[in-house]
Amino acid sequence: MPHLLSRRTAIQAASASLACAAMPLMAQPAWPTRPIRIIVPYTAGGFTDQMARLLQVGLQSRLGQPVIIENTPGANSIIGVSAVAKAAPDGHTFGVVIAAYAANTTLYSKLPYSPTKDLVGVSLLGVSPLLAAVPNNAPFKNATELVAYARSNPGKVSFGSSGNGSAAHLTTELLKAITNTYMVHIPYRGAAPALTDLLGGHLQLFLDAPTNLIQPGKMGRLRLIGVASDKRLPAAPEVPTFIEQGLQGFTGSTWASMIAPAGTPRDVVQRMSDEVSRIIRSDEIRAKLEAMGTFAEGTSPQACDAFIASETIKWAAVIKNAGVTAE
Repeated sequence: MPHLLSRRTAIQAASASLACAAMPLMAQPAWPTRPIRIIVPYTAGGFTDQMARLLQVGLQSRLGQPVIIENTPGANSIIGVSAVAKAAPDGHTFGVVIAAYAANTTLYSKLPYSPTKDLVGVSLLGVSPLLAAVPNNAPFKNATELVAYARSNPGKVSFGSSGNGSAAHLTTELLKAITNTYMVHIPYRGAAPALTDLLGGHLQLFLDAPTNLIQPGKMGRLRLIGVASDKRLPAAPEVPTFIEQGLQGFTGSTWASMIAPAGTPRDVVQRMSDEVSRIIRSDEIRAKLEAMGTFAEGTSPQACDAFIASETIKWAAVIKNAGVTAE
């Protein structure tokens, strides 16, 4: 009998020990436990904001929590990205960034965050090759004629951008380097005023996201002369690529990627990446992206990090070669 009691006591003790050990695991709450915040480091209505809002409804449905888009513009996206980097890495704060995020690493000598130490990629959402637009009265009707005119008339072609270091600026600097031409950069505070001056004939060239140029082009208000990509846009299939027009290797785009604070649990980052990819690749969202001139992506966190790293290297070379500064 004493032997039986001691055995029963040992079994009870072991069971109690296992129960206690299991309690912390059972007590772990499922993610997410509260609303998710997506910080957009630009004003509402732009490309970055549009990309974040395309995810909003789908994420709310799939994750069972409200998804709040928080626009935090300023300093060429640095203020908003810094807010993401400094947020608690608990899986409830994310950010959406574009090509300027990669360029800023070289453009600014000092940043309030480290892109490689303070932030991690979640998923590349989409890539939007830049379209080249010229006014209807421009003395060139295609990319070949533009290059010939710019070579014959150094400094007479002015090109606009949404600011120093923007995708539009750096892509045109790359075009200048490839074609050995000199064109004058006119920076604006955003794409809208640059487009206004292009339509008014005060600029001769503007490379920008297709979402801003496709409709004016189709309406005949300006001429679309090339796509900075290795393939044509489904939304504007009549516009040839620069590569088709003889400018081998000339590509440039804006793009959107989701990022998270470093230290965010890897399983949470992977789950968010999976959910984002499902939404981005759905027929409904893919169609909306194509209408914007954007190719749907939806990648793994590792592929997202690799893409951003490659873009950082690409634009660093352009920035240094052209002597581009943030001012």
